[in-house]
Amino acid sequence: MPRIVREAKATWQGNVARGGGVLSAATSTAFADLAFTVASRISVPEEKTSPEELLAAAHGGCFTMSLATELSQGGTPPTSLETRVIVTMDEVEGKGHQIIHSQIEVRGEVPGCDEATFAQAAEAADVGCPFSALIRGIATVGVSASLA
Repeated sequence: MPRIVREAKATWQGNVARGGGVLSAATSTAFADLAFTVASRISVPEEKTSPEELLAAAHGGCFTMSLATELSQGGTPPTSLETRVIVTMDEVEGKGHQIIHSQIEVRGEVPGCDEATFAQAAEAADVGCPFSALIRGIATVGVSASLA
């Protein structure tokens, strides 16, 4: 695989309590001006995002592509995969707020694949997912896989 470099931009106006910012893709036009605030990070999102939500989306996308690769290479390409990722940030004594866990829940339609093979493919996908490796460097990653 070639080296991959992507860029995004964050801007912020005001103090942390009352201010707000926007996140935009800089390499592509895939997303622009996604609003984020402290409130969207710690309480009700109100149509805004947060760094943790974007991390969950990125982890989900990376893992799902990795799982599709594992299944296809194993001779059972998926019809569909639906992945949910839950990123948890919490207070860690002496370190402040840290990402402590990312939970992956995946359900798939995979003709010719049994539950055990699907679970093995999900484990291999987690090992092969660069975002899982990145997160595992600071937190834990859990994977739950089931066929539809």
